[in-house]
Amino acid sequence: ELADAVGGIARVVPPRNPSDALRCVHLVAEHGVLRLAGTDAEIGLRLALESVEVEEDGEALIPADRLAEIVRSCDAETLKLRTEGHKLDVKTETGHFVVIGMEPTNAAPIATAPAAGDVTLSVSVDAATLRRLVTRTAFAAATETSRYAINGVLMECTDGRLRMVATDGHRLAVANGRAASAEGSGTAIIPTKALGVLVRLLDMPEEMVEIRVSRTQAFFRVGTGTNPAELATRLVEGAFPPFEDVIPKEQDKRATAAVDVFTRALQQASLYTNKDSKGVRMNFDDGSLTLTSRVPEEGEAEIKLPLDYEGDPIQIGFNAGYLGEALKVLDEPTLTIELKAENKPGVLRTGNDFLYVIMPLHLH
Repeated sequence: ELADAVGGIARVVPPRNPSDALRCVHLVAEHGVLRLAGTDAEIGLRLALESVEVEEDGEALIPADRLAEIVRSCDAETLKLRTEGHKLDVKTETGHFVVIGMEPTNAAPIATAPAAGDVTLSVSVDAATLRRLVTRTAFAAATETSRYAINGVLMECTDGRLRMVATDGHRLAVANGRAASAEGSGTAIIPTKALGVLVRLLDMPEEMVEIRVSRTQAFFRVGTGTNPAELATRLVEGAFPPFEDVIPKEQDKRATAAVDVFTRALQQASLYTNKDSKGVRMNFDDGSLTLTSRVPEEGEAEIKLPLDYEGDPIQIGFNAGYLGEALKVLDEPTLTIELKAENKPGVLRTGNDFLYVIMPLHLH
């Protein structure tokens, strides 16, 4: 449990931040609980461990990456932590580590839940639903772009319906879910890094997550016990692009395939793709799909699989990596592929809960 908690804080805390305090995890032992907190000044995470024996209350401010390495390296079931000045002793039955820390009063402040008067949206949702929404969208967000708004994931709530949307300009992922309860409606752009930290907290599907959004911040409380995990993050500034305009409305070609069969065929065809030749050509015809790929001077692949197809035959190329990332997040047995023309976007759907738009590639 300590390894998971320190690892969670270490994912928030930047190991090479110029501020020493922002590289640290703040440990506070009191009232039989060990609390851990860390921040990069944009995202803050608070965790609590109840399965501890606190012999004496105290606190420490310790480099998070170093403590995470030590805890992960120990195969003992339990560890003993003891502070002396700015030092933290970590002891097992066979090992002893000393970590030099900082004065705990230097710990960086972490945002708390926004005041009731500042909340624009309040949502309660089960962890399983939220995890599905995040995993089905965050992978499609941009990672490095001057258009800051698409560096995050758009979260919308209207009449209790939750929707998350992400795009990098080459593809668009939209996931829908239902909140257990919601007050207000609105949108917020959540940083992708914050969602990556959040999704690791959602390992108890039945747990409830409380989400509070203000004009500048989103706050997530995971769990309903006395010591829930709390994640606070600044919102991404800017206007999210009008993504609904990108979703094709007049697709006249439709294929239905088993997700596992289609995924396996794509993986095989991807064996002959590289950074220069990323595309897989797809030839849809009556009752079948043929995938072909080629790397000059190395070889080529041709994979054929049966599927249900409606419409005129079409050949179209897609980025195999972009397709593969979408397939990884699906847990339904079948998917629908909708097409219009070789130079128009394709659409992947699974029911009404997931939609993925992908731009075609021009293949020679």
